[in-house]
Amino acid sequence: MAREPFHDSSRVGVPSRAAELDASVPLRVWVPDSVQDPTVVLRQLMDGEPWFVTCTRGDADGAGHWFEAELLARNPVTNYRFLVTGREDGNSVYEWLTAAGIADHDISDAHDFTYLASGSKAPKWLEGAIVYQVFPDRFARSVSSGELPVHELPEWALPMQWDEPCEENGERNGRQIYGGDLKGLEERLGYLQDLGVSVVYMCPIFPAGSAHRYDASTFEFVDPLLGGNEALVSLTRAAHARGMKIVMDLTTNHTGNTHEWFARAQADATSEEAGFYFFTEHPDRYDGWLGIDSLPKLDYESAALRERMYASENSIVRRYLEPPFNVDGWRIDVANMTGRHGAQDLTHEVAREIREAMREDTWLVAEHFHDASADLAGDGWDGAMNYTGFTKPLWAWLSPQSSSVMWLGLPMRVPQLPTRAVLASLRDYNAQLTYEARLHSQNQLCSHDTARSRTVFADPDRHAAALGALVGLPGIPTLFAGDELALEGNNGEHSRTPMPWGAIDAGALPDKTQRWQELTRRVFAARHAFRALQSGGMRWLHAGRDSLTFIRTDEQEPVLVHLARAAHDEIVLPESLVLASASGHDRAAVCSPGLTLETAGSTRGELPSEHTLTLRAERAGFALVPLRSLTAAPTRGR
Repeated sequence: MAREPFHDSSRVGVPSRAAELDASVPLRVWVPDSVQDPTVVLRQLMDGEPWFVTCTRGDADGAGHWFEAELLARNPVTNYRFLVTGREDGNSVYEWLTAAGIADHDISDAHDFTYLASGSKAPKWLEGAIVYQVFPDRFARSVSSGELPVHELPEWALPMQWDEPCEENGERNGRQIYGGDLKGLEERLGYLQDLGVSVVYMCPIFPAGSAHRYDASTFEFVDPLLGGNEALVSLTRAAHARGMKIVMDLTTNHTGNTHEWFARAQADATSEEAGFYFFTEHPDRYDGWLGIDSLPKLDYESAALRERMYASENSIVRRYLEPPFNVDGWRIDVANMTGRHGAQDLTHEVAREIREAMREDTWLVAEHFHDASADLAGDGWDGAMNYTGFTKPLWAWLSPQSSSVMWLGLPMRVPQLPTRAVLASLRDYNAQLTYEARLHSQNQLCSHDTARSRTVFADPDRHAAALGALVGLPGIPTLFAGDELALEGNNGEHSRTPMPWGAIDAGALPDKTQRWQELTRRVFAARHAFRALQSGGMRWLHAGRDSLTFIRTDEQEPVLVHLARAAHDEIVLPESLVLASASGHDRAAVCSPGLTLETAGSTRGELPSEHTLTLRAERAGFALVPLRSLTAAPTRGR
């Protein structure tokens, strides 16, 4: 793959991403010298019609040449790709270069590169963000909370001791209350900051009829069991003082059947609230999310619902982003179904209106368990939880052959797929996302809705390879609370494990747990240290039976990422094809045990083309190696 023509949407391929509508946007594409007498043509869509521009040959770089052209940002969204022709090994070359790689035949526009003339509304602070997901009831009790106030708990609640295990059964787990609160989270911000976390995303914190709180009974105030409004104000103030952000969770698709809106709707068929829901026979027959009666679905044909949820000055979405709460964003639950019901499809309209209602420096991320690409048009959700383009491929590559874990919604156990199949998923699906949407989406190895990653991968070394992918692949690394301790869980409910603060505070964590925690800190530190891991592009270099190697591109300091799911024979890459050198940078590499990178110099002269990078793996794991570009990128367009 290192011998393929290359372009990406980062600063390497698009030196200036600040151009607006009708501006000329400089583009760069690299073609290896193995293609003789190459011609490179830019194909872009302009007002729906293909438009062709012949690229001009630019500077030599390693074992190829850079070609340059200018794209006209005629439309808010511009799709483009490149046609490379010439001869190679005596044969004619006819290749389309898209975001999914090279195709030697005519193809659809589905995988074209995308340029957004309007850019992204996502906040700048996302570029270096590391997100930590908290299930509030199970994260931490505040020092002052004392024993669970059993007599003050709602009727549905089942009080638990902090060290009692979670149930795997969803109904029982949903009633288990452990007593975590927002003050407890505030008291542990130092722990999270030491880990490298910069953003805390909390599962719902509104009053509800369950411990998970996705069945809200009101959006008007924070659940008193978690400390109420005052605790949220204190939490965001403390987080901001540390330079950290707080993101909340909102169910825009449904409410609980105990919600005050739904109570009014059932009580009066002529009420404004009755128009918020899909009643088939008032008051007791209505459509619930996935047919679940306790989760009545919301109808966004109602202008009044839109006003209350996000449009008015005192709407739910706006209220918690403004003083005194000052929350920094929303994760939207079941975003893929919000606004969709039978023939009704208002999802993009609702997403765009929610984004318009939010401050510019806030994040809007969508839960999406499958293909989110059609819902990430650039003017609504900033990104999604990238289960399809990250979680599923990693699970399928690194799981044991006989997994006991169910396959993320499919009625089967997680399969172990060959590298070629996993690589195809990573390239094909993510090519359909804009560069901005991929960078602003969450990469998670697990969440409160899945089995724990240590349970999924079983082997600590394979889990280490997944951890390397978490910071190596484009997107925002997101860690579910306790994954830095390699906690285990067989399904989503079982994974909502209380944090073992007793052992943490006493310094009594097992040695293997402390080593894993330290490895997590090191990879997060690498993410913070290297711009390429934050906002760089993506170039695939090599795929072996048990390895994947790619480079996060950057004009000055790209980072090579090597992932191994088992020991493998050494992989030798010429620096001339990598377009970068590890000379003087390999000492800054972060590697899991058993993985190494070596550089070899020329015995005749010092030409960069005679240098090599050699990757070795004695076991599964990862290597993150900062590199130095062989030549500075051209300055045209800057």
